[in-house]
Amino acid sequence: MSDASVLDIAGLAATPVSHDPFPHVLMRGFVRPDRLAGVVGALPPLGSRGSFPIESVRLGNDAAQLMRELKGEAFRAAIAAKFGLDLADAPVMITLRGQTGAKDGQIHCDSIAKRVTVLLYLNPASEAWARQDGCLRLLRGPDDLENYAVEVPPVDGTLLVFPNGPTTWHGHRTFVGRRYTVQLNYMTTDAKAKYEMRRHRVSALVKRLMPAA
Repeated sequence: MSDASVLDIAGLAATPVSHDPFPHVLMRGFVRPDRLAGVVGALPPLGSRGSFPIESVRLGNDAAQLMRELKGEAFRAAIAAKFGLDLADAPVMITLRGQTGAKDGQIHCDSIAKRVTVLLYLNPASEAWARQDGCLRLLRGPDDLENYAVEVPPVDGTLLVFPNGPTTWHGHRTFVGRRYTVQLNYMTTDAKAKYEMRRHRVSALVKRLMPAA
């Protein structure tokens, strides 16, 4: 494993905020291209749907380094500066998803306990993404998946970041199969966030005790 960083923090700092349909940053190649194959190869095989707390899965060296950098202060500072937020005391929650099912992708806004949502996609290009299946869409409203401003193919270390709000609608067309996504959230510190963090820790414990998929 190389000692070089996995993430291109300088590239993120230089990427402008877009405002259609809501404030967000989209950066392709946030995972450095020379490190991407090592990261993908170090992900665990996840044979079932659902979001797995990273504490509950076994990561190879490159994937573990990626998670450390995502939790690090340089990344936190870059996101805070990008959106003018104070994230100094915001708890961090990270999960890994490896499979998407027919029920996933419905239009929604994230929980208000999540101040900021960070999505990092770790999949190779494929015909499915070219058909727009499983590509996240940033929507102009809650009723129409075709009324989108931005579509994000979940490939090649692409990063999407947005502060949550009542109009941050997003979803994707149905895709069934392997689809690796790292989700990081900077949480609030209220009771709802504390509940979600407790649920996260319990889920990590349960999944650690479960047989490997």
